[in-house]
Amino acid sequence: MLPLKKTFPIIVVLITLSLLGIIVIQVSWIRNAAILRKEQMEQRFLNVLMNVRDEMVRRQAPPIRFKMGGTALSKGADNSFTLEKYELSNITVDVSDRFTTDEVEQLIDSILHKQKLDTDIDFGIVGRSSLSNDKIVVKLQSAHFSDHMNLANKDTLDYSIQSVPLVSSLDLLTDRTELLYIIFPNNNLSILRWLGWVIVGCVLFTLIIVTAFALTIRTLLNQKKLSEIKSDFINNMTHELKTPLATISLAIDAIGNHKVMDNKEKIQYFSGIIKEENKRMNKQVESILQSALLEKNEIGLNLQVLDVHEVIQHTVDNLQLQMASKNGRVELRLDAINPIIKADDVHFSNVIFNLLDNAIKYSKQHLEVMISTYNTRKSIVITISDNGIGMSRDTISRIFEKFYRAHTGNVHNVKGFGLGLSYVKAIVDAHKGKIKVDSALGKGSKFTLEFPQE
Repeated sequence: MLPLKKTFPIIVVLITLSLLGIIVIQVSWIRNAAILRKEQMEQRFLNVLMNVRDEMVRRQAPPIRFKMGGTALSKGADNSFTLEKYELSNITVDVSDRFTTDEVEQLIDSILHKQKLDTDIDFGIVGRSSLSNDKIVVKLQSAHFSDHMNLANKDTLDYSIQSVPLVSSLDLLTDRTELLYIIFPNNNLSILRWLGWVIVGCVLFTLIIVTAFALTIRTLLNQKKLSEIKSDFINNMTHELKTPLATISLAIDAIGNHKVMDNKEKIQYFSGIIKEENKRMNKQVESILQSALLEKNEIGLNLQVLDVHEVIQHTVDNLQLQMASKNGRVELRLDAINPIIKADDVHFSNVIFNLLDNAIKYSKQHLEVMISTYNTRKSIVITISDNGIGMSRDTISRIFEKFYRAHTGNVHNVKGFGLGLSYVKAIVDAHKGKIKVDSALGKGSKFTLEFPQE
């Protein structure tokens, strides 16, 4: 089974490709459906045009063929006048001559109604002029037909133009045949409405898939972080427990030495080492158990009246040796007029201790720590700032996570399990307080705690 570190990129790539494929297929399907719908609409309008043509041809009377005759004076070569007969025959009347514009409009509206097409269209009948066979004229037209025909050469139109000859299917086309044009809208809005539920459904389910994808990636990232934290925790715990066990083992071996067995002072010395290392292991195990209780919200607070200044002073005194190892000093600015709060003595003291202990751990030589207090209207504020190594933005965002530890080059160069600050946050929250961190790499960190006062 491949580890998460190797499978995670593969999973992301596969899900991304699947999602892109689904989106491409949906877009292609919707586009093809829109094209098919548009072709169907055009075919329906073409059927309207054919029905109008057939109806107009059907209503047209047969071509009028009649003879006209009479007499006329004719001048001869000798300038004499005589009476001559003349005859005109086969006079044909065009289709458009049998209809008015209103009649054609009524005919088109009735056929549109039969086809259940709720739209307005323009029409025009074009043919050769009765006065000049060489001239093409518009014989009948709707109000906006000319405007549309003038724009017909443009590339982008929001309407379509179709035409048919005004003859029956059995007649032959002649140079006198008229053409019936209709102009109808492309109905893009109608197509969008028709495809509306499909588009909404596709978008909705795509969003659901994207959300599921995002949640999956987020879960995988969290699992990856938890896996890394777990590995760091196991490594740190192994190292932290191995050190005192090794020391205890050496002390026991030393006590078992014949030279040491006769020396009571050395036995007491090595016994003291065993006792201290045992306390150290107990303290580490206790911190892990405390963390488990905090996670289950099973830890109880024994609230009592505390003087914040006394707790701070006592904690600073207990850490003088650790401060001395870093050539450090602590400056106290305890300006709070009312330093009294109701808190659990043990847990509150541990909060101050952990923050000072972290300041010492994550610092260089010549450490400077400043602790200040002041009152607001309903609370007391405690700030603990140092000139240590500081933290990055990513570290600040995760600093209160259980088992998380800021990497400083070597996993084990700073002792601990990454439980201290998660414990601090839990205790502050249990006291209905607030904690805030400000830090910059290489410049130090500042923790601000605020506890309510009754």
